[in-house]
Amino acid sequence: MEFFVDTADLAQIEESYSWGLVDGVTTNPSLIKKAVAQLTAKGSKIGIADYIVRILEVADGDPVSLEVIGHTEEDMFRQGMLLYETFNSVAENVVVKIPVNPAMDDTAVAFDGLKVIKRLADQGIPVNTTLIFTPEQALLAAKAGAAYVSPFAGRIDDELRKMAGGPVDKTGYYPEDGDESHHDHGIVSGVDLVAKCVEIMEIHELDHCRVLAASLRNPRQVRECALVGSHVATIPFEVLRLMGSHPKTVEGMRAFTADIVPEYARLFE
Repeated sequence: MEFFVDTADLAQIEESYSWGLVDGVTTNPSLIKKAVAQLTAKGSKIGIADYIVRILEVADGDPVSLEVIGHTEEDMFRQGMLLYETFNSVAENVVVKIPVNPAMDDTAVAFDGLKVIKRLADQGIPVNTTLIFTPEQALLAAKAGAAYVSPFAGRIDDELRKMAGGPVDKTGYYPEDGDESHHDHGIVSGVDLVAKCVEIMEIHELDHCRVLAASLRNPRQVRECALVGSHVATIPFEVLRLMGSHPKTVEGMRAFTADIVPEYARLFE
């Protein structure tokens, strides 16, 4: 499983890359705006375009998802082409992020996103399809030529909690098996959504398209996405950091250190 770090904070990207574990970066316009605003507040004069260049350079050839902001086919296609043509020459690593269904009315279905995926893919431009909430959306995006589909595990869990009448704890764990009495289009948990997306890709040999588990809230959710075969997980920096932590590991290190005998320690002098 590959790990992408889900952040636009350059310090977090640099730190996570220093661990030697990260294979890419996912961003969105809000994350980039927030990161640039934080630097501006500290006196930096950097603009959004220059900031994106720095992210691409740190990723050093690993995929970086940059998102369009339009809602129509022509706007999204133009923006996707612009992002790719403007920034891909930096490190040859731009992936254009397109919503699977850009409709703003919850009763509407717009195929503009799928049309754009097809048009960009035909140009050889890799696409990460975002806002995937059903396996059938993932199938449509893969059929259109997407390089990645991003099922939003955490947000599905939020929706299922609401349906069950429980509180929405965005850092809490929601069981992989869910509750069969509460489901969204037959999906009982965020991990279940990821699993079904993976299964569809494997059954139909859609090898060009990788499942990129997104909206991950805690280490256990990452683990369960790995167990169901997600090709990639995009992980917030804090969740990635917590994956290496356990109180018993700290306890063990303290005990091992206290037990070191002087004769063994002298081997390293």
